[in-house]
Amino acid sequence: RFPIEVTCCSSASLFCSGGGEGSLDRLLTSVSSGLSPRKRTTSQCKSEPPLLRTSKRTIYTAGRPPWYNEHGTQSKEAFVIGLCGGSASGKTTVARKIIEALDVPWVVLLSMDSFYKVLTPEQQVTAASNDYNFDHPDAFDFGLLAHTLRKLKLGKSVKIPVYDFTTHGRQKDWKTVYGASVIIFEGIMAFADKELLQLLDMKIFVETDSDIRLVRRLQRDITERGRDIDGVIKQYNKFVKPAFEQYIEPTMRLADIVVPRGGGNMVAIDLIVQHVHSQAALASAHQAQPLPQTLSVLESTPQVRGMHTIIRNKETSRDEFIFYSKRLMRLLIERALSFLPSEVLQTPQGEDYEGRTFHGKRITGVSILRAGETMEPALRAVCKDVRIGKILIQTNQDTGEPELHYLRLPKDIGEDHVILMDCTVSTGAAAMMAVRVLLDHDVQEDKILLVSLLMAEMGVHSVAYAFPQVQIITTAVDKKVNDLFHIIPGIGNFGDRYFGTDAPPEWSDEEMDEPSY
Repeated sequence: RFPIEVTCCSSASLFCSGGGEGSLDRLLTSVSSGLSPRKRTTSQCKSEPPLLRTSKRTIYTAGRPPWYNEHGTQSKEAFVIGLCGGSASGKTTVARKIIEALDVPWVVLLSMDSFYKVLTPEQQVTAASNDYNFDHPDAFDFGLLAHTLRKLKLGKSVKIPVYDFTTHGRQKDWKTVYGASVIIFEGIMAFADKELLQLLDMKIFVETDSDIRLVRRLQRDITERGRDIDGVIKQYNKFVKPAFEQYIEPTMRLADIVVPRGGGNMVAIDLIVQHVHSQAALASAHQAQPLPQTLSVLESTPQVRGMHTIIRNKETSRDEFIFYSKRLMRLLIERALSFLPSEVLQTPQGEDYEGRTFHGKRITGVSILRAGETMEPALRAVCKDVRIGKILIQTNQDTGEPELHYLRLPKDIGEDHVILMDCTVSTGAAAMMAVRVLLDHDVQEDKILLVSLLMAEMGVHSVAYAFPQVQIITTAVDKKVNDLFHIIPGIGNFGDRYFGTDAPPEWSDEEMDEPSY
């Protein structure tokens, strides 16, 4: 248990409990013996937000693997925080507050909502009439949940089911979630399984008044899930309230910390964050350190400086932007090739010559779409018969979640040296996800070269400390990233400027669709 016990003035209090699991069965269905119920309500909790936007930053909650500490070494296991409480108690809000206060760019936010069991046709009919008990431990797939959380704790990528509350079933496409240094797992039955409890490093119970939770539940189920008020009340009286009193409220004694009033209790959240910082090595200290040795910046000759002046100028025409960008790309690719392994060969006179003949099986280029694709011609121009792969990582406009939309990699890429191409790297999120994908396809980390026309220091540090064996090559590194995560002074949106998609509304579709040269 954690040595935290704070009682503050008025209602802003943080309570701690020192109870243990004891000899628990897998499902803690009998834990309520001897405890008086507090008359609370619960139901299935709201799905986790995959991305949080604050006034200062954007925090990705789908994870980015692997996480390393400030010394560049991979943490052995992630720090897992379990959040339990009744439905609409504010678990997701508390999770968001903790994530924001932790001040790390990537975490995993895992919700029990994703792990409801697939209903049979008969159960579907029962659920449609509000007669199926979603608030019972039997409604959850604890086996899949424990397996998933265990893999995330080890820093591995997992597939998460997507549960549809309107159809009471899982969607066809599952989402990929990657590991991080901190995992926040929240749900109404977060403490109801013995195997799950053993995976939690910190257990937090969010306690909120039952009347407040009932109002929140009514608002959520009616507006977001298309339920009618009679059905919500029926389900509450028949399943929600009894389930909370029998299965959820009694697990409060297993919590290390009890947070009254949910996300509004900043005293509790601050103390939780302090403890997590002391227990988990969070990769943030490196941001103030010198640029890593794995970074190579193209020499700033008058030629390179002049081309940067042109492409950074907002008044530069699209034709000139494309022309000088391509010139820089060619120089950048040729510089990157110098980091590939070479071998000694013999001249016709029989003398040894230390040339730059590639010593490896193959070279494969992988572009991060869409801007990275513009670097492919430069690579093809200097590498005969190079193989090309593509990765599309974009932000979902509805959910704000960075998603892997498309992946096409050549066969047996694990044997190749890979040149990973993206035109700009600001936070490093897309680059890190792309590197992780390559590692998942058995590419060796020291055989990956990340090339980018322009990078921010934040992105350089993030990639270098997460993947210390990846060689990073760029033409320039800018100091800052603004609140919108644009590089400052930067180059603007490279893809828009290159493809002409930032054109004024009065441009015709034909002009917009003209090919890139």
